[in-house]
Amino acid sequence: MHKVLFLPGAGGSPDFWKPVGSRLSADWPKFYFGWPGLGHQPHDPAIASLDDLVQLVFREVEVPVDLVAQSMGGVIAAHVALARPSLVRRMVLCVTSGGVDMVGLGAAEWRADYRRSFPKAADWITGTRASPPLPVEKIAAPTLLIWGDADPVSPVAVGRHLEARLPNARLEVISGGNHDLATVHPDRVAALIARHLG
Repeated sequence: MHKVLFLPGAGGSPDFWKPVGSRLSADWPKFYFGWPGLGHQPHDPAIASLDDLVQLVFREVEVPVDLVAQSMGGVIAAHVALARPSLVRRMVLCVTSGGVDMVGLGAAEWRADYRRSFPKAADWITGTRASPPLPVEKIAAPTLLIWGDADPVSPVAVGRHLEARLPNARLEVISGGNHDLATVHPDRVAALIARHLG
């Protein structure tokens, strides 16, 4: 079985995906990333950009893996899938951006709320105004997109946009799901992921 790498969003906690991961097969090797300096995670002077986080993930991608990513983690997952296509077997992108024009698709501004929630987070996370566009059309890995229909940070329009651009993607929409849908609806999210990765 391929190792499953769980990538959180800008909250940075390695615990974010554990409620979902605990509902998946115990036979699946799992690795939960935390992002140094983001959310309440301890700072690491070696981590000063999104690219540095991508490099962290690369260290765990030496054999084929599955990537399960939340929000900003999905941008990292897309970078990894583009750079190492032969080593990303399947992907799950949950309420992410994937390096698309979020504002143009109706996404709400999140930085002020983030800074209030995580005042000690690294400056770079809110200093970057937008992720550069990514050529997601080149991602061949079968990709499950999970969105909620009540998420202002990454609205369903973003999921539909990615479904149209990714060559091998399928969108699932969770009614009433907000940006934290993976922690609020872990049974539903885990069931979708289990079918996709199984």
